[in-house]
Amino acid sequence: MRVKTAPRLPLQPARLSCHALASESIESSQQRLPLSINRSFRVISTAGIGNNQRGAGTWLLALFVVAVLVTAVVALLLGHKLGYQRGYYSLQNETKQSAVSIEQSSKELKDLKIKHKILTNQVATAKQELLISLTNLDELRQTQQALKVESKQISQLNDLYAKLITKQGGMPLQILGAKIDPLPENAFEFGFDVGMLSEDGQAKNLAVTLTLQDKDNFIEVPLEPANYAIEGIVRIRGRFVMPAGFKPLQVKLNLEAGDQKVEQLYDWNLGDMVDSMPLSLLDLPEVDQSPIASNNPVITKKASANPKTDSKAGSEK
Repeated sequence: MRVKTAPRLPLQPARLSCHALASESIESSQQRLPLSINRSFRVISTAGIGNNQRGAGTWLLALFVVAVLVTAVVALLLGHKLGYQRGYYSLQNETKQSAVSIEQSSKELKDLKIKHKILTNQVATAKQELLISLTNLDELRQTQQALKVESKQISQLNDLYAKLITKQGGMPLQILGAKIDPLPENAFEFGFDVGMLSEDGQAKNLAVTLTLQDKDNFIEVPLEPANYAIEGIVRIRGRFVMPAGFKPLQVKLNLEAGDQKVEQLYDWNLGDMVDSMPLSLLDLPEVDQSPIASNNPVITKKASANPKTDSKAGSEK
């Protein structure tokens, strides 16, 4: 143990001198410790430093893990919030669309109800009309059946009259009715009812010629057909267009059947065109095949080539 002496040592308190002495004694003792003990101290100090470094690394790792967890939680919260908002808006839009769809469906349902009521009324009306139509159809069938029976009776009666007339020498060729009516586009409709029963009771071929005459000229009216098989009554019907500038004074009808001939002249007594007529011949119905009323002629009988039929040929105006 070394002891340093100073020639002039200042006065110190007792504690300080003791501490200095202790430190010096420690230093001197350390200098005397063996080399192995010094190495052990160095190892212990190195281990302490390593432990300190490991502790710092652990803290850094813990901080990193905490940061990652915080980031994940924040991201999760943000994702949840964004997803919630997106889902909320999507649900809101779907709710609005559902409300609009429900409103449209209600309108369509109301329309369907109205249509159903209309269809129900139409069905009820159709049923009533059907019932009325069936009733009318039944009445028409009964009327038709009655007309068939009456027609057969009249036919039988006509056959009986025809046989009686045939046995008495037949009925000569004669004109039962005649008419000419004005039509639009300078056209006219003619009609003649001709009757005849031969002595032998057989049908005869009837040739018909119709001509228009003025003072100097005559025009033959084309007939279709121009020949008929007559055994009782024949109805001659047709239409013709008057040539431009031609004004007839008379109408002549020539009939020939078997050995009988009839020539009948009529005065042309047609008045002006009727204002209520259709504008075109295409708008007119077919020629009427009904019998000609003898009390309403439009042409006047002028003369007859056969005195036997003079009282029955044509019609007086």
